[in-house]
Amino acid sequence: MLWNLTRRTFLLSGAVATALLSRTAFATGPLVTVHKDPNCGCCNEWNAHLETHGFQVKVIETGEINRVKAWLGVPSDLWACHTAEVAGYLIEGHVPAAALDRLLREKPSARGLAVPGMPSGSPGMGGDDEEYDLILFGKDSRRVYGRFKGATEVRS
Repeated sequence: MLWNLTRRTFLLSGAVATALLSRTAFATGPLVTVHKDPNCGCCNEWNAHLETHGFQVKVIETGEINRVKAWLGVPSDLWACHTAEVAGYLIEGHVPAAALDRLLREKPSARGLAVPGMPSGSPGMGGDDEEYDLILFGKDSRRVYGRFKGATEVRS
């Protein structure tokens, strides 16, 4: 009987360890649906950044990402690498997880957030950390929602 208990405990501890080591075991936050080109590596890095910060990520690969952006309504001058959807908002480009947390906490009246282009050092991008603006955009408006260096908000 002792051997069965030990074996059962061993198997149970192995299952628990496997669950804890799984990245999705920690992803208890909102679901982020990411539309990306199948050949884009920086998008995968951005997805990993989100998962590390507790978001659940669902990836939809498409060879027609620009059509997806246009169909969803992302202004073309804000286009970047990938487009995501979370809680009714559009997320364009390498937006830091901290900014998504703030967006979902504050719930501003807007269509979404964008980091136009692909700034060096932004989440998912390698290189030196350059400062960049995070744009909150609506149907007929936009404003700077934050200024970041890498994944960290900086005060101006």
